[in-house]
Amino acid sequence: MYGYSIYGEPPSTPSRSSRSQLTPATPRSSVMTTHTGPSGDAGNGNPTLITYTTISQEYASLRYPGHCPLGMYLIPDKSNLFVWDGVFFIHQGYYSDCILKFRLIFPKDYPNSAPQVQFLTDVFHPLISQKDGSFNLSPRFRPWRPSEHHVYDVLHWVKASFKKQALDEIKDHDCFNKEAFRLYHESTSSFAALATQSSMLSQSASALFDKDHPSMAGKGTHGIAFKELKHDQLDAIRKKIGLRDWGDES
Repeated sequence: MYGYSIYGEPPSTPSRSSRSQLTPATPRSSVMTTHTGPSGDAGNGNPTLITYTTISQEYASLRYPGHCPLGMYLIPDKSNLFVWDGVFFIHQGYYSDCILKFRLIFPKDYPNSAPQVQFLTDVFHPLISQKDGSFNLSPRFRPWRPSEHHVYDVLHWVKASFKKQALDEIKDHDCFNKEAFRLYHESTSSFAALATQSSMLSQSASALFDKDHPSMAGKGTHGIAFKELKHDQLDAIRKKIGLRDWGDES
């Protein structure tokens, strides 16, 4: 068994102090979604000041209770506010103990269009493409409503989609991985075995620590990195946060 820690670099924009002062997003029904000027031109397909502000507010709002799902950690790319890197730890169900790296990509006209979710970790799931890791939001957001839906809604749907209730309700026409859908309904034991395999591979040292490990999204850096810890380092951290020694746990 090995231990690990996760860390990431904060984005250059907005600053840490400005993020802490942001309030939850204003109801979008009362906000204009077009803007012209040096900060961007919606008519030309460039991001607007309102788009930047909305995304910043969405990130700031994740600090509020119930907004960021338990087991998820996210940080904007240090050079691109429109890309957030995330890690999702799954603790129960078919995918128990999975450690999944994913990415949230915002369109230039956000919030008029939904963000894209892309998994970097290879995972066998009906809603996740085996080609590029794309995740289908449609079963939950049909259609996407800018005045109602937020990033935290997207994150909670991602988490829910790995649970049995959501897997039971997914329809064939929404699946990017038809084989996963078929096995779930025709051979649950085979599906469970492949989900467990996904979990095992996601925990491997190469998947966690190797920057050159093959990714479903191709090559590229991820803002949240895992660092392998020696046993004495891990023990020190566990004591610091009040956890018992491994040998004391039953």
